[in-house]
Amino acid sequence: MRYGSIPGARGRVRPLTLLGDPLLHTACEEVTDYGPELARLVEDLFATMYAAQGVGLAANQVGVPLRVFVHDCPDDEEVRHLGHVVNPRLVEADGLVLRGPEGCLSLPGLEAGTERYDHAVIEGFTMTGEPITVHGTGFFARCLQHEHDHVEGRVYADHLKGRRHRRLMRQVTRATWGR
Repeated sequence: MRYGSIPGARGRVRPLTLLGDPLLHTACEEVTDYGPELARLVEDLFATMYAAQGVGLAANQVGVPLRVFVHDCPDDEEVRHLGHVVNPRLVEADGLVLRGPEGCLSLPGLEAGTERYDHAVIEGFTMTGEPITVHGTGFFARCLQHEHDHVEGRVYADHLKGRRHRRLMRQVTRATWGR
């Protein structure tokens, strides 16, 4: 039996962009070149995500302002969803709104109860330009909405209000990386 390559095995781990960098609050640019540079970026995103022990990572989180993200995330039934999306569009976010713990590799070590829909659909393309549609439920739907937020220039902290937002921002200022 022949196995495909492991995503990220040929990639290099890139430094993460942390909260406070304006790039995280700037909408990313559409990808227009589906060549080898995009394939390298996707490999690097997987390598970086795995090194940081994440379940998703967007290109702007490694300093590249392009609409690309990768994911290796389970849903609530522990089904693994592995892939990448180029030029993602969130076409559905519906169902129940659930508040659950959410973290981010750009806010390392922190999390906050964040409200997300329990169903999401993303349309986009593969790194070779093939159209794809990704359906997510439960935790995977949360991941898809989170990564789509990144390419739109938002982080999960932007969804928080009042006490939750203030508490998270206090934690950011106390974090060694937030100084």
